[in-house]
Amino acid sequence: MKDIVSKTILTSAKGQLDDYTHSLNPYAGCAFGCKYCYVRQLPVSLYREEEWGTWVDIKTNAAQILKKDLIKARKKGPVYIFMSSSTDPYQPLEAKTQLTRSLLETMLEETPDFLFVQTRSPLVKRDIDLFKKFGGKIRISMTIETDKEEIRKAFSPSAPPIQARMAALREITEAGIPTQATIAPLLPCSREFPKKLKNLASRVVLDDFWMGDGSGGRRTERMGVYEIYQQMGMEKWFNPTAYKVVLKMLQEELGEIGISKEGFKPDIK
Repeated sequence: MKDIVSKTILTSAKGQLDDYTHSLNPYAGCAFGCKYCYVRQLPVSLYREEEWGTWVDIKTNAAQILKKDLIKARKKGPVYIFMSSSTDPYQPLEAKTQLTRSLLETMLEETPDFLFVQTRSPLVKRDIDLFKKFGGKIRISMTIETDKEEIRKAFSPSAPPIQARMAALREITEAGIPTQATIAPLLPCSREFPKKLKNLASRVVLDDFWMGDGSGGRRTERMGVYEIYQQMGMEKWFNPTAYKVVLKMLQEELGEIGISKEGFKPDIK
């Protein structure tokens, strides 16, 4: 971990996130270090000597510069923010730094037109009090890529347990805050997965490596993810059509399901 000073905190959103105007990353690097994370193949990771998941840079002045960035961005039109695109805003050290919480407090002073919060950490429920103040201008998205703990441990051993994520998401939903259960990327799961997701969130979105890694699956191939499937004897799950089987199960149980990029679009009133 090290502290860094940033000149700006809002970044123009592009590619898979171009339905948003900006992305907001309180940290560079991520302690969860998921083996399938596409950020492993981005310059922020490739040009570091340390292995992805072993380092985190803390943008200590983020809250101070966010208000200025927001005022500047608002002059150009509506502001739709995705937090975060290349780190988890609620990774373990957030419990101590409270950097993400300070950003939320700043955004309540200069409120964006929509804020999407993406995490896989139960720590997110700490900020329910602030989320409520955004009204319909916010959505909290929890990554739940499988319902099997043995699968979670194979692909993201440092990430929080699935049950803890589900419990946190349910608590946020019951608090009246717009939520999303995000199956991204889809990993091998059980037939009971759709039932476990019922009433857990306001909506469910499904994505996979081929639709969602920003390169048609090429980044995922370079990271050796297929080898993990082989080691577990689950090669049949690693193909571009596997999601269709799970999608059908989800639709039968839950109704409408968001798919990849379309499912992440901001709620624009």
